Amino acid sequence: MASRANHGVLLGFALLCAAASLCSDATFVGAAESQPQARTVVSNFPIATDARLAGDEKSTRFVLDLDRTIPFSAFALADPYRVVVDTPQVNFQLPAGLGSAGRGLVKAFRYGLVMPGGSRLVFDLTGPARIANSYVLEAANGQPPRLVLELEQVDRTTFVQSLAPASRPDLKPAVDAAPAAMPVTPAAPPKPAAPADLRPVIVIDPGHGGLDNGTQASGESEKNIVLGFGLALRDRLEKSGKYRVVMTRTDDTFIPLDDRVRFARNQSAALFVSIHADALPRGEGDAQGATIYTLSDKASDAEAERLAETENKADAIGGVNLTQEPTDVADILIDLAQRETRTFSNRFARLLMTEMKGTARMHKHPLKSAGFRVLKAPDIPSVLIELGYVSNKGDLEHLVSESWRSRTVGSMALAIDTFLAKRLAIAGPGN
Repeated sequence: MASRANHGVLLGFALLCAAASLCSDATFVGAAESQPQARTVVSNFPIATDARLAGDEKSTRFVLDLDRTIPFSAFALADPYRVVVDTPQVNFQLPAGLGSAGRGLVKAFRYGLVMPGGSRLVFDLTGPARIANSYVLEAANGQPPRLVLELEQVDRTTFVQSLAPASRPDLKPAVDAAPAAMPVTPAAPPKPAAPADLRPVIVIDPGHGGLDNGTQASGESEKNIVLGFGLALRDRLEKSGKYRVVMTRTDDTFIPLDDRVRFARNQSAALFVSIHADALPRGEGDAQGATIYTLSDKASDAEAERLAETENKADAIGGVNLTQEPTDVADILIDLAQRETRTFSNRFARLLMTEMKGTARMHKHPLKSAGFRVLKAPDIPSVLIELGYVSNKGDLEHLVSESWRSRTVGSMALAIDTFLAKRLAIAGPGN
């Protein structure tokens, strides 16, 4: 799968930069391990200070100004047409709003952290184009180091041929040689295995992240709002000691949709809770309140269908190769295990609505369903919660309020307690 391959590329970058840091007494490794704790060492990452587009619909050049040269990998993706540039982790200090307007072959571009140690730029194209040239320039004549990407318009056939396995770009770090291998320390004797943790596992999934901001309004991004909420919910649940709580992301990192589902299944989760915040497109009126979504093969209404389409585009925003993702999920949707899971998901959604309506403003139709990809684990009860509308002034004030968050987290924790108590009672001892 391309998303896994791309993550492998970035991991290679992270390891390369870590080895280089060890040799130069830098602190890159510590910074890459946990972005929120990188406040004192963020300057050790390469810094991008400006970017610009030039050209027309036949050929377009992108230039990124840096404080040092960096390795990179560039490749194209189809349906939709995109170009992706993967780099080691970069501290983007670019002007606000840069990338929202395009030029020539580029409709728009975005950038951000895609995994600890790796950053990504994704260019949405107006049509098929090939990477005619890509390189990094050393500082010269008063100009800083620059990463340059040159795009050239081609027809669909030429573009598809360029994506053939034999002619795809090498997705390894763009360096001449690998760093010298570090000496291997003999492994310590294995420690006695710890007792198995039999507590139910809850997976909290803050939506979006990294170069995928989600909805935005008044300077607030959905990805930051839902991450703060998810961390608060995790802390509240962990205090009880009844559950093992894990999160799909704990920092500003992009995670593909299928990887979120796979992560939950690998954890043998008893419950999957995806957290989001909605927004109505400008000119389509106003809406307010929290909504709880479950999976269905047919959307409950037009708004649910719109939201599912928007959320399901997250992988395209993050530069994931969609052509290799499964598209036929009919076998999952009619599977008996999936049907049973949906029953549990709907039951939890009703419990959640009952508890949340005492602390949070709810949408006039608080229970909805649609074909959200992130809810398609066949064996894990799953819900997607839209906490409110960032496009609504009152909702946005709540979403950034710590007191509102604390109350709402408390009501969700009560619903989870009730739901899992019933599940354990039905399953019986030892399950």
